Amino acid sequence: MSDGESNPVPLDISPTTLDLGPQALIVARLADEVREDQLDATTPCPEYAVRHLVGHLVGLSAAFRDAGRKDLGATTDTAPTSRLPDLTPGWRTELPYLLDELAEAWRDPAAWTGQTRAGGVELPGEVAGLVAADEIVVHGWDLARATGQEYAPDAAALQAAYQMLAPSADDPAARGSIFGPVVPVPEDAPLLDRVIGLSGRDPGWAAGAR
Repeated sequence: MSDGESNPVPLDISPTTLDLGPQALIVARLADEVREDQLDATTPCPEYAVRHLVGHLVGLSAAFRDAGRKDLGATTDTAPTSRLPDLTPGWRTELPYLLDELAEAWRDPAAWTGQTRAGGVELPGEVAGLVAADEIVVHGWDLARATGQEYAPDAAALQAAYQMLAPSADDPAARGSIFGPVVPVPEDAPLLDRVIGLSGRDPGWAAGAR
């Protein structure tokens, strides 16, 4: 599936059957193709250059891994807006490792039950899992667009992202400060475009945009 390909109407995701591994692998491969000369390029996240986006992916991968494990502490208690993330020296090996651990944590059905915490917010396990899916789908798109790469997200993770975002479309209070205003897209647009619009991004954003 490419950015412009049509998608079926999303279906309800059964949390215990949602495997984040395929999407985690896609993001890891995108990151592996990032060139050093692209690290200071702009991204669809106005406050982030590519280096900050990759640093954010490192941080959120650790946070949602630990949220899935119910291993609550510094990684799960820190708000994502508390500081501007940046690269670690070993990010090229660290990020794929953490993404793999994230996926493994959410393969455990227990991850989807009870309460957990992410970004300092208490939330049900099944909600946290959908948020994790949304994070790696949307930020995968961010990274692909910022570095000029093709992007074909995992279909199940994409549907999970839609399932997480759609209920807040008409409720600004539910979106909080994490998402910007919804960017309208046609109802018959590809599912990826609808998810990106719901996340507060313009699906037409291209590398070099300001």
